[in-house]
Amino acid sequence: MRVLVTGAAGLIGSGVVARLAARHDVIGLDLRPGTQVSIVGDCHDVAEWRHRLGTIDAIVHTAALHAPHVGSRSDADFHRTNVKATARLLDLAVDSGAGHFVLTSTTSLYGHALEPDGVSVWVDERLDPEPRDIYDQTKFDGERLVASAGGKMTVTSLRMSRCFPEPAPDMAWYRLYRGIDRRDVAEAHALALERSGPPATYVISGATPFRRDDCEELAREASAVIKRRCPGLIERMARKGWQPPNSIDRIYDGGLAARELGFIPRHGVDSCLAGDWDPPPPQ
Repeated sequence: MRVLVTGAAGLIGSGVVARLAARHDVIGLDLRPGTQVSIVGDCHDVAEWRHRLGTIDAIVHTAALHAPHVGSRSDADFHRTNVKATARLLDLAVDSGAGHFVLTSTTSLYGHALEPDGVSVWVDERLDPEPRDIYDQTKFDGERLVASAGGKMTVTSLRMSRCFPEPAPDMAWYRLYRGIDRRDVAEAHALALERSGPPATYVISGATPFRRDDCEELAREASAVIKRRCPGLIERMARKGWQPPNSIDRIYDGGLAARELGFIPRHGVDSCLAGDWDPPPPQ
């Protein structure tokens, strides 16, 4: 397939381009130049660069304003970038006869629903989003736009969990319940391009060893559950000086993506222990 990937210079977009390039003809689009960028341009201004694009079979839309931009960018900027630009790219996909549109979304849009009330929150596709800021709201609005195009092509929204550089102990523990490696995110996008059927939304996160009936205990005594579900892990982490969390407030469940996409995260806590950290995006 010939695939347009937006945000190709970014953390996620660059990883998606690298993964897809092994099997597809990929065109990277971004506001800034980069080794993965074929066209420098704004997603919103399709008319300015459309003539350079040629035929496309799919669009993977990773470009967005993100949570760190809240407060420094206006609500209008968020709406323009995360909603209006998505609408224009959907129009481009339809006009081009593309068969797929994949939106990189976020688990952040669950918002207030992620706030625990004495029990860890089990987060899957059945949990109703409760956006708490303009970022959450515009990503949710973008998802709904994408779903509305489902009669014209295969559309998929991927709600990815925490995936950015942090202190090593945090990233390692997060892989158990609320984090994911960038390489696994890229793999999920590749799998989404292989699916067909009605509009679908998936939680994309590292594989969790926990179960829904662990939620009450995870909120008050996480170590006990970790010992039971992951024998020896606390000791292995301790050898690096990485202490377990006292409490876990949420667990992301990617079970639906496993069943329907065949998505199996490969870079979990064992990768972190082995020093297999995701390399930074190429510049």
